[in-house]
This record gives sequence, C-alpha cells and structure tokens, in this order.
Amino acid sequence: MATNVITSIEEVSRELKAAAAFIGQRVVNREEVIEQAFCALLTAEHILLQSRTGVGKSLLAEQIFNMFEGAHVFRVQASKEQQPDTFFGGLDLDKLKSGRIEHNTQGSLVESEFGFIDEIFDANDFTLRALLSLLNERRLIRGVQNVPSKLHTVIAATNYLRVNEVTEALLDRFLFKAVILPDKDPFIQYKISQRYLVHGGRTIEAPKRISFEQLQHLHRIITGRSEDVSIRVTTELLYFTNVVIRHFEFLRNRALHDHVKHDTGQDFYISPRTQAKSLDLLRALALLKGRSEVLHEDVSRLYFIFATVGLPEEIALFRKAYQTVYNSLTASRGFDQVTVLLEFCDLLDTIRDQPQMMRQPLSQFAESPVRRGFVEWLREKFGSESPAEHNRKMLEQFLTDFIPVCDEVRELKGSVERMLAQTLIVVERELNRA
Repeated sequence: MATNVITSIEEVSRELKAAAAFIGQRVVNREEVIEQAFCALLTAEHILLQSRTGVGKSLLAEQIFNMFEGAHVFRVQASKEQQPDTFFGGLDLDKLKSGRIEHNTQGSLVESEFGFIDEIFDANDFTLRALLSLLNERRLIRGVQNVPSKLHTVIAATNYLRVNEVTEALLDRFLFKAVILPDKDPFIQYKISQRYLVHGGRTIEAPKRISFEQLQHLHRIITGRSEDVSIRVTTELLYFTNVVIRHFEFLRNRALHDHVKHDTGQDFYISPRTQAKSLDLLRALALLKGRSEVLHEDVSRLYFIFATVGLPEEIALFRKAYQTVYNSLTASRGFDQVTVLLEFCDLLDTIRDQPQMMRQPLSQFAESPVRRGFVEWLREKFGSESPAEHNRKMLEQFLTDFIPVCDEVRELKGSVERMLAQTLIVVERELNRA
C-alpha cells in the first residue's frame, strides 16, 4: 500500500482484508475481534480486551500493531505502584526544582502512535485519572503542562473489571470493547496448537505492512476530511441509524429492569458523543467492504461500539433492534416516506435561510426528484402553480395529506410538523422586517 496514495476503495479493502486474514492465521478463531480492532484503528479509537489469563490478548494486540510500519508502540504492564510518569515520562528535575511539574515525554505514551497497556485495571486510580485526557483529547494535561499527543489507538487488556467513578470514566474512553472467551472446541485447540508449534506464541513479521501515514489518510476518509475520496451516507440511512440506536437503548433498559427486582436508579445510556461517533464506524465498515457508500447492512454491525463483542446476548439484542426497525420500514415502503420527509426538511431549511423565497412560486424548489414530486403534488392539489401568498397553506397542507405507513414515520412526521411551525414563525418575522 503506497504512502498517501488511495488507488481505490476496493484496493484499500483488499489490503486491509489481507492484513486481517494474516492476523487471523496467527490468532485463531478471533476474526470478529480482529475486524472490531481494525474499525478502532480506522476511526482512531481505543479498544479494551477482557478475558481470563492465557487466552492470547497480548499476542493479538502485538500482531495487530505489527501490521503497521512507521509508528512507535508504547508497551507497559500496569501495576498499583506505578505513578503517571510511567506513561508520561519522568519528571524534568531542573524544572521541578523551580516548582514546575513537567514530564519529559520522549519515548512515552504521549509521543507514541500506538499503546498497549496490559492489565490496565491493576493501575491505581490516581494514575488512571491522569490518563483520561490523554486517551480522550490526545493531550497531556498535568499541572501547567499541556501538550498535544501523537496517540492514535490504545489497546488495553484486562482479566477483570474494577468499577468505580474513575474506572467508569476510563471505560468511556474505550469506544470498542470485547470479551474473549476460551474456546474449548477440540478442533480450535488443535489449530491453536499447530500455530504454537511453528511460532511459539510469538508475533511474526507480515509479508506486507501498511504505513502508519496511510492509516492516517484512511482515518481522514472515515471522518470526512479527505479531499480526494469520500464515503457517502444518505440522510435516510442516517435517520434510520438513530432510530435503531434508540430502539436498542430501549431494549437494553427493558432487559435490565426485567432482571433487577428493585429499581437501582441506574439505566443503560448511550451518550450523544458515542452516538455521533457511530457515523465514523459506519464509514469504516463500508470501507472494509470495499464500498464508497454506507448501506443498511452496515448499521447491523454497530454493535461493535454499542455492545460488547463476545457477549452473544448483547449482540443479539442489537440485531433484534436493527431487524425490528428495518422490517417496519421495509414492509410498508417507510424508507421512501422517510426520504420524502427529510427532503421536505431540507426545503424548510432553505426557506428559513432565505425567507424572501416564500414570496416566489414554490416550483423553484424542484431541483431534486423528491422536490419535483412536491411540486407535482401542488399542481394536483391546487390545479396550477399557486400564487406566492398561498405558499404557507401549501406547506401545511402537504403534511396534512401525508399519511405515515408506520410508527417510525409517524414520529418523524411529528418532528417535521414542529419544524414547519417554527420555520413559518421565523419567516413571517423576517418578512415583516423587510
């Protein structure tokens, strides 16, 4: 893969698949976790691996990082005795004498592109708290020291979870989480033994590696900051995604309350920040499949961030949320109605930005197929192109005549009706000022 050259999305996909397959040959029966880890790398997020001792977390992490060249990997095994300088570098003694606490960050996690933290929950809370800003904002913030970090992705491993206020904040920094369960299937164990006989549990050099600079370029594509390549997400799919996420949150909370006899005051919550980052994951999933457009099927894989890979019940619940919403919108042509309403929202945005358009014939909005459909509705409803003073009535009548085919569309229509009312108030105020 040549540095800073994207020949095609398909070529990128083939090379990433080849890298994942090579790792899969070394770490047996972990294909889904490997795909999840590549999504973490493409989106520049962190991943937490949890399992019992001896399952191969370290080998997996090291082999993943070994697929990239031009990046420094910081490695550490956490312990309770460690202080923040283990991760940030030793204190500058000359500056300490003058009362300034500053770390010499050379060779530390701060100046590394990748990090592997083994047994992360063995670290004390003071050190974990110090890591929070580095993991989230990619900045070292300690006292008066505030410097940017090169950090791209951290893979952390643990044998157990330790839950308190600090560790909950730490867990929030790891967008991707996986539980690796031991596989006692005799054939799987046989395949693992085969690999061990050849390589002795060590990482091996890949025949072809990916430059870190190229990974950064792919990240810019994923986040919509590339000027030469883009991955399309339609407004209809974006709305569908958010409906699925909300339904999954509802199902998780219902399952949680069904298993807890008394109300603990705790619920399952997906933050707006995590929900927004699902867009990056959708584009990463499309790229891995060699596509320049996100499809509905990609939404079904969002359990990579909203559930814990390796826990079948959580994944099944997300797939149920996806399938329920997808079936509802597909069976009744609901997706078509969602597209119409979202295009109507775009029309309202145009009117809000340019209130004077309300004094012109509405046929001016006929640039897109959906908007042409709106104009055709006008002519069918009113006989001919209406005078400008009837525009308000037409907009309101369009929604009055719009009959939703399912609950998801009915809810969207309610939101659009509120948007229309707000838009007309703003437009009327602006026109009166003119």
